[in-house]
Amino acid sequence: MSEAPQVALTHSSTLRRLLYEALAELGLDPTDTYRRAYAGMPLTVPLLEAREDHDSAPRFWQALAGISGDADIGLHLGDVMRPRPMDVVGYLLLAARDLRQGLQAFVRFQHILSGGFAARLEEEGDEARLVIDLNYRGVGSLRQQMECLAVLLPKMLAAAGGELPLLGVDFRHAAPRRLHEHRRLLGVEPRFAQPHDVLILPRALLARPSRSASPRLFEVLGAEAERQLAELVENRLLARVRYWLELNLGGAACSLAACASALDSSRGALQRALSEQGSSFRALHDEVRRLRALRLLEQGLGVREVARACGFAELSPFYRAFRRWQGGTPRGLYRATEQLASEERS
Repeated sequence: MSEAPQVALTHSSTLRRLLYEALAELGLDPTDTYRRAYAGMPLTVPLLEAREDHDSAPRFWQALAGISGDADIGLHLGDVMRPRPMDVVGYLLLAARDLRQGLQAFVRFQHILSGGFAARLEEEGDEARLVIDLNYRGVGSLRQQMECLAVLLPKMLAAAGGELPLLGVDFRHAAPRRLHEHRRLLGVEPRFAQPHDVLILPRALLARPSRSASPRLFEVLGAEAERQLAELVENRLLARVRYWLELNLGGAACSLAACASALDSSRGALQRALSEQGSSFRALHDEVRRLRALRLLEQGLGVREVARACGFAELSPFYRAFRRWQGGTPRGLYRATEQLASEERS
């Protein structure tokens, strides 16, 4: 079986263009900041239609506090950003009938903005919860990025209907030492080390009419957003399920139900959608396990470590799966790899 190429999700350059402006507003040279963050990696110009590699983003956000000397740089960037519609999703938010329809459009077309989004809107009691998780391979929630978004998104959502007070904010990252700027810029004291990154709004505000509502324009923009979403081959369902498996394999229960929930779907709907594309959750799960096992064995990890990293609680099922995948044992592959490496050195 030939090895499938690694999934490479993408994101739009919208936020990067806003970041250039905000960095300059804070007295930081945007070009120099990006060059230092990416340490010589070639950077594309943030063009209107450009797509960028999703998993390269953590380098920027992880380096930003050190480069700027500001431990709360994410909050401060969000504060000085001037949100305006620069893509179809932004215009949909303005043209929506009310905040609920705008947020539903945001969730529906989230992957136009970023392939790593796992956003959804939840309504319960007096609260509406906008989950805005952004996921990356091998990296937890990025503090500076999520704090920037937590300040920026309410400003974007308020553009069509007025002030948007937050009832609460949840972050997945650990609490920083000082929270003064969080309270000042968010209006609430966030909770940290939570399961999701969430903005909590008064549910009643979802029905607030938009000042810029335009049903006909919303319909036209919705059709354009559907077209753009369909063109994002790298962000389609098979890629998204593989990516979710890569993120969770070995660290969480990789079940169909958990994956469906993360992708804002039901078990049955996800099964049907995968079947229509000639695949299944079990087949994708098996594929991701196989590729990870081969990669880790080639890197020299022990069999028990590899089995655990691939989500096997015991060695015996891992050995059975590996024999089915490769026709041999993990140790046999390891010895063959070592022998080949030795021959290449001699």
